[in-house]
Amino acid sequence: MKAVILAGGLGTRISEESHLKPKPMIEIGGRPILWHVMKIYSHYGINDFVICLGYKGYVIKEYFANYFLHMSDVTFDMASNRMEVHENQAEPWRVTLIDTGADTMTGGRLRRVRRYLDDEPFCFTYGDGVAAIDIAEQVAFHRQHGKLATVTAIQPPGRYGALNIDGTQVNSFQEKPVGDGAWINGGFFVLDPKVIDYISGDESSWEADPLSRLAEEAQLQAYTHRGFWQAMDTLRDKNQLEDAWRNSPAWKVWK
Repeated sequence: MKAVILAGGLGTRISEESHLKPKPMIEIGGRPILWHVMKIYSHYGINDFVICLGYKGYVIKEYFANYFLHMSDVTFDMASNRMEVHENQAEPWRVTLIDTGADTMTGGRLRRVRRYLDDEPFCFTYGDGVAAIDIAEQVAFHRQHGKLATVTAIQPPGRYGALNIDGTQVNSFQEKPVGDGAWINGGFFVLDPKVIDYISGDESSWEADPLSRLAEEAQLQAYTHRGFWQAMDTLRDKNQLEDAWRNSPAWKVWK
């Protein structure tokens, strides 16, 4: 089974770092958040990745081209122009990097990589969010319901603490309570290749017309996830993920 990862956006809301690199290459714990996303899938046996590049895609290509240098100890023998890799820690990954255009929308990026997919269901996600999600259970859920698409539904916490007030008296305070109870798109999908027929072209946003049409035709099912989930939209999000990584990262399902 393959996993398609969107990694081509500008990341304007975290421009403090994304002006130098694509947002999926911003590091959490010394590793790109893209690496964290891939490790989640790899833990569940999905090691074949198709990554949709766009903004500064060459940075991602260079990262994987030099993966041994990033992940292993090496010796360079200058006299013989030879490199020796010690204690190889590379992953069992097959990574296909596709330039899907600088200005292509999310749906258009998926449409551009159709020829690199098989005729079986595949996973699809964004390269800037992590979750303690059971991918195997989600895939099994998708195969069981038989529809074209599965979206992960999550209930994000409120962004600020909530006050329960009676007049001017504060009766209780809750740090980051659950939001208004609405379920939102958590970004981890399992899709049948036929969904790509719902995408009109480069200008198509996956989150708009394709998902709406799938829902209208009763072809979209929700896999509910109540555990940890966090997207890295801002520098504040990045710092929170860094703090979590130093302590107990809930999304680190791998050993």
